[in-house]
Amino acid sequence: MTTTGVLLADDQALLRAGFAMVIDSQPDMQVLAQAGDGQQALEAVATHAPDVVLMDIRMPVLDGLEATRRLTSGTAGRDAPKIIVLTTFDTDEYAVEALRAGASGFLLKDVQPEILLDSIRTVTTGGAVIAPTTTRRLLDSTLLSGAGRRLPTAAQRAKLDSLTAREAEILQEMATGDSNGEIARRLFLSEATVKTHVGHVLTKLEVRDRVQAVVFAYDSGLVGD
Repeated sequence: MTTTGVLLADDQALLRAGFAMVIDSQPDMQVLAQAGDGQQALEAVATHAPDVVLMDIRMPVLDGLEATRRLTSGTAGRDAPKIIVLTTFDTDEYAVEALRAGASGFLLKDVQPEILLDSIRTVTTGGAVIAPTTTRRLLDSTLLSGAGRRLPTAAQRAKLDSLTAREAEILQEMATGDSNGEIARRLFLSEATVKTHVGHVLTKLEVRDRVQAVVFAYDSGLVGD
């Protein structure tokens, strides 16, 4: 059995201890290290090479947002771990900035143990973790706040132009936060067909997962208002 290595980065020792107890109770997961701030997180990633980092947004020395940006940009090492950001409130605008920086999703700190474990397994296999309704609310309130509909950059336009009409439609549907099955039913397609289109969209937009694709869709002005 393959074991997923996890790094816990949070300035609250009690929260780290609780998460560690839950994670280490699983046969397919192991907490490799803990960090109390973003700088320690970068150092721990370099030393222990975790598969997944649970990253608090607000930490001393170096916050989780900047730590996430450095990890996903490759400046902290070649192989970036998957990152799930942690936040106290689901209206925290820094959560959206972390998604822009390359995180694979976010969780509230009072997440249920089973959801925490499922989320770690999901991002390990290339998925993303974020509640559909929260995705839309956060993106609407943060990406579009006071700005109206955005215009794509030349680079964004080139990527959008590479999409077929169906792929562009699928990307717009993904921005609702709905699952492949829900999109398939709405468009009268098979779920397998939607999954194939989603894969093509991710490849052409050069993004890691569907959350990053949704951020791209909002940032480029494809959806909004």
